[in-house]
Formats: sequence, C-alpha cells, structure tokens
Amino acid sequence: VALRRVVDGDTIVVSTGAYVRFLQIDTPELSSNECYATAARAALERLLPVGSRLRLVRDPGLDKVDRYGRRLRYVYRGRLNVNLEMVRRGAAAPYFYRGDRGRFSGRLLTLAGAARQAHRGLWGACPGTRLQPDDAVSSGSAGASGGGGSAGSCEPGYSPCLPVTGDLDCADIPASKKPVHVTGSDPYRLDGNGDGLGD
Repeated sequence: VALRRVVDGDTIVVSTGAYVRFLQIDTPELSSNECYATAARAALERLLPVGSRLRLVRDPGLDKVDRYGRRLRYVYRGRLNVNLEMVRRGAAAPYFYRGDRGRFSGRLLTLAGAARQAHRGLWGACPGTRLQPDDAVSSGSAGASGGGGSAGSCEPGYSPCLPVTGDLDCADIPASKKPVHVTGSDPYRLDGNGDGLGD
C-alpha cells in the first residue's frame, strides 16, 4: 500500500482508504492540544512522505482492529520499522493497551528509556511526561509554561518548577532548569547532602 496522508503522530490513511493505527505506541493528542502533538505529526510526516510505499504487519498476539475500526499494525517503510523509529526519536511513547505486550515491547521500552535519558523529542519538550507504557501518553497542555505540564502541576518544594511524577532523578532534569533549589519537602530525594541544592 501507499501512504495517502498522516492524520497525527500515530495514525495514517493508506491508499485503500483504511485508517491504520500504529501498534504499541502513542503520541500526544492533537485534538486536546497536548504538548508535542504537532511535532509528533511532523516527525511522522518526515519519515513517511505522501506516496511512500508501506508494508503493514499484524502482531499475532494483539488485536487486529481498535474500537474505532482502525487497523492496528507495525508500519514499515523499506526495512525501517516506523513504530520503533518514532519511539527512538522521542516522538512517541510505548503504549501497551490493556497491558498486552507485543513482539517489540522490550525494544520499545529500551528505546523510550534512551530517548527519555537524552531528553529527545517529547521527553525534553514536555517535562511532565511520564514513561507509563500501560497508559496512553500524557504530555500536558501545549500552552503551559515550559512547554508541558498543565498549570498547577509543579511539585511544591522545588524551584524552579519540577513536574509532578512518580520519580525523578537529577539526570532527568534538563540543564535549563539547573540548579534546582530544594525549598521545602523533597519527595524526589534530590538533596542528598542537605545543602539545599539538587545534586
């Protein structure tokens, strides 16, 4: 099949008219004006110019169609698995719907971890984003200060604002936010030596 158009960062329309949803990944929602949604679509458009010849591959262990009637597939352009490449670039996050792990789940997690560590793509642009593969990615509002996280999503006790998340290490904090001053409670345990700075 050939690509007719890119709908968003994880959905395309092919020459047969079918809508195809990329398996095991998720990108921020355009309809909700989420942080990085437009950039994710642009990343996919760069990878898949209109007219690109594509190979669509099902995962035998996963659903073939979603509740909206979209075909669920791994999308290849030549030898490139575009699902994996979007996660490698930080333009998408792994998403294991209902916790179902497909054939590339381990690779997707490894690539996402590396992208997050390097602050690539949405991991750098939207600091509130969490790597939670059993949930759809949530990157916050595109209009919020700092490019991510909705208003009021700062963890109290830190200056500048740090996102509310399950855990955060000093390596996860962009250089633009350093030094971090610990001004109150320290749920992320960043001030190991008690000097008031995140180490």
